[in-house]
Amino acid sequence: MREITPAQNWALIAIFIAGSGVLYDLLFASGTPIVGAIFALFIGMPILAFERKVFFRKLSRRMQKLPTLAYIAVELVAYIILMNIGFTLAGLLLWFVGRFEKAVWTDFLILPFNVLLYSLVMCGVLIFILRVRELLGRDVFLSMIVSRYRNPVKEERIFLFIDLVGSTPFAERYGDLRAQQYLSALFAEFAEPVRHSKGTIDDYVGDAAIITWPLERGIRDARCVKCIFDILNAIEDNAETWLQNFGQVPRLRAALHGGFVITAEVGIDHHKISFFGDTVNTTARLETLCRSLNRPVLISTDLANRMTLPDTVQGEDLGSHAVKGRGQTLGVMALTSSVAALNGPGRQQIK
Repeated sequence: MREITPAQNWALIAIFIAGSGVLYDLLFASGTPIVGAIFALFIGMPILAFERKVFFRKLSRRMQKLPTLAYIAVELVAYIILMNIGFTLAGLLLWFVGRFEKAVWTDFLILPFNVLLYSLVMCGVLIFILRVRELLGRDVFLSMIVSRYRNPVKEERIFLFIDLVGSTPFAERYGDLRAQQYLSALFAEFAEPVRHSKGTIDDYVGDAAIITWPLERGIRDARCVKCIFDILNAIEDNAETWLQNFGQVPRLRAALHGGFVITAEVGIDHHKISFFGDTVNTTARLETLCRSLNRPVLISTDLANRMTLPDTVQGEDLGSHAVKGRGQTLGVMALTSSVAALNGPGRQQIK
């Protein structure tokens, strides 16, 4: 599947929003389509930017911690404020260039109720689609829309297994509820590095996460390798916060491997795109080697040889090792980051 760049993604969103403005103009107004498109862009784009956390990130995170009804109410107020600001800016801009000769600037200070209602509906539809896409994962959402995996497909993919070290003792000490909060906070830390590396979080299994890329996308600029170290560095950067909130900083084990899998859409009432084959099982077994080899990050030699590692990442050849359930040995390399070693003594010493 062709990779959509962030710029292309925002362009598609802008086209949808501009189109909704043109539609409103055709249905309810007597202006020109370009006017409707301009108003829609000024009204809708700030909402989407806020929703996507382009600005006011801390405010958005605080809002998400509110009870559901309070969150909906506060978010609605934020939307109305942003819409009104956008409407005022668009109106003043068009008035300034002479588009509204009979109007005065005060006409654009308050967003008309019918425009507000229409804008809320159209933004709600778009936000709902984006939320579903985030819930399923970008690739999964698009693949289900086009039914790409309705029939099983053989393809090459990379898998990253990340496991939290010491989750059982944490649960025994603080209880299952606190342990779940700990895991939720940890998995939330994965989101931005995975998104930045163009990967997809396939699943959460207990205290482990499975991240995947199509092979060509994952090895490009060593994105799959950068992803794991971005996660480790993000955790270390927030070490004080982790200590304050949970009494310890998460320690992780991670393994990377790639190869052919069979990808298929499964399920009737609950659809899911699943991956089958030795590559998935081998990655899981490779992650268990982290403990016996006393290395936090491992990668199969075959996968490492298919990319150029970042300058800040060093690979140590550990030779071939028997992997449980696999009929032949697997070449293994340990990965460490020199940047992490310089910025924090604890970053890569996670065993």
